[in-house]
Amino acid sequence: MGLGLGAFSRTAVAQAVAPAATKPLPDYVAWKDPAALIVHTSSTLETRRAAFGTSVITPNEQLYIRNNLPAPDPEIVADRDAWQVAVEGVKSPRTFTVKELKGLGLETTAMVLQCSGNGRGFFPSKPSGTPWQVGAAGCVVWSGVPVRAVVEATGGLVDGLPFMTATGGEKLPEGVDPKSVMVERSVPKEAMADALLAWEMNGVPIPLAHGGPLRLVIPGYNGVNNVKYIKRLAFTAQQSDARIQSTGYRMSPPGQKGDPSQPSIWEMAPKSWINTPNADTGPLAAGLVQIHGVGFGGMNAVRGIDVSVDGGKTWTAARLVGPDLGKYAWRQFVLAVNLPAGTHTLMSRVTDVKGNVQVELAQNNASGYSNSSWRDHAVRVTVA
Repeated sequence: MGLGLGAFSRTAVAQAVAPAATKPLPDYVAWKDPAALIVHTSSTLETRRAAFGTSVITPNEQLYIRNNLPAPDPEIVADRDAWQVAVEGVKSPRTFTVKELKGLGLETTAMVLQCSGNGRGFFPSKPSGTPWQVGAAGCVVWSGVPVRAVVEATGGLVDGLPFMTATGGEKLPEGVDPKSVMVERSVPKEAMADALLAWEMNGVPIPLAHGGPLRLVIPGYNGVNNVKYIKRLAFTAQQSDARIQSTGYRMSPPGQKGDPSQPSIWEMAPKSWINTPNADTGPLAAGLVQIHGVGFGGMNAVRGIDVSVDGGKTWTAARLVGPDLGKYAWRQFVLAVNLPAGTHTLMSRVTDVKGNVQVELAQNNASGYSNSSWRDHAVRVTVA
């Protein structure tokens, strides 16, 4: 499934990635903070590393954007409660409005939302796609009805349907095979345990750009599985045959195209990175420096985060700060160190409660997915 890459080359590349040139915000996200974002394209906006604060939650105006299709017409959020989603693969299939869903139950979950390609910009192979660094991620609070409550209200699951399949409600371009462009993702049905049909994000109705009026939220799973504008939630015998599922978002070996036999981009792995100081903050004064960043366990809670100031030779336990918002959220960490004059390579490494440790090297793959390498995410700083 591809080879790991040498430590020297990975670190060199990590430091060589330059921020994208400043571009204006697209109209549909004109409400976001332009100083906090790198605009790659109209559908790919990245949070700057230095813009991540120290308050755990990522504000909506700073959160990244990754859309596979253009956002639908804003009219769909004019009457949010009227949006409909069909529920299938249950004993009493039916269509619900958002207003009806609100009567079935309520849960609030904090979780890391991360694009599958976050960290792609660090791969020396330069795979196609947006060269994300660390900013295609954020920690978000969602509110909605648990999928398990919807299933219970429809009589339970039909036997023999191992996948949960969600279909997005974007308007599809005319003259093309719908399966070639539609957003329809399948995950193991077990993912419904903590999944939500969410209508609220960080305390406000989900903005159109982030999937409002209704989005499927699957804690611990990569962003593409959290289907925006969901119009159909089905339990199915097979994974979707849409291209985005059958050949897209697969861990394909370099030089090979995706196919259904390859692992799908589902669960996230443990990952962390340092936000401050970083290469963009300029020279530091010798002496006490507060190193802080974020770390998460993917499917499990964080046990601890270690920091190295000597390129990974030695490690020191950092202090977790701020509220613990549950196993799917990230934790803020800080370590106070005395840095003498010179150049220093700073790294962080997270361990989850089951003992899984963030990997040193990413697995090279054709599309640059799932880069959780602590070496790649290092920062090099100069102390005067």
